[in-house]
Amino acid sequence: MAASNTPEPSRRSERSRVAILTATHELITEVGYAKLSIEAIAARAGVGKQTIYRWWPSKGAVVFDSLLSLSEGADGDLALPDTGDLAADLRIVLRATVAEFADPVFEAPVRALNIEIINDPELAATYRERMERPIREAKLARLRSGQDAGQLAADADLELVLDLLYAPITQRWLLRSGPLDEAFADGLVDAVLRAFAPGRVLR
Repeated sequence: MAASNTPEPSRRSERSRVAILTATHELITEVGYAKLSIEAIAARAGVGKQTIYRWWPSKGAVVFDSLLSLSEGADGDLALPDTGDLAADLRIVLRATVAEFADPVFEAPVRALNIEIINDPELAATYRERMERPIREAKLARLRSGQDAGQLAADADLELVLDLLYAPITQRWLLRSGPLDEAFADGLVDAVLRAFAPGRVLR
């Protein structure tokens, strides 16, 4: 019996999903979040609006999955570099972070996602579970390794160390209040590691 020329539904669905996520990312970069619409995404992806609403409950949910899709195909290893030198490893990671936030192609969907998270508690919970928590745990694991090696004070609050490293980047990015460059990243690493250096009295 001759093979059917009709594509399998699962393959059609996957093609549509990829097209929608790609269209979402492209449109955010091109027109910005304010002008992004489900209609525009559907037109760019070549699908009907009902297809998008069948898989995602809101524009914010599509934006979130489009951001997650950027990392699809990676090896899944979230571990930070561990050369044995905590300061050097943190400079590498924070330099990469500020470079991403300074890149319009990368930061456009992130800024859009933050807008949606503010107003959508369900999306905020999904973001915390699927993206923020795994990444934060990987960062804490590297800090813990540095602490075990004696490069951070034994009684340092690692959750606080992490917040002090990243919150200034987020603040500067959200408010567009200053440059996001390597000098800023290195300054953060140096200041935080000095504050939590072994032998310092932490109050």
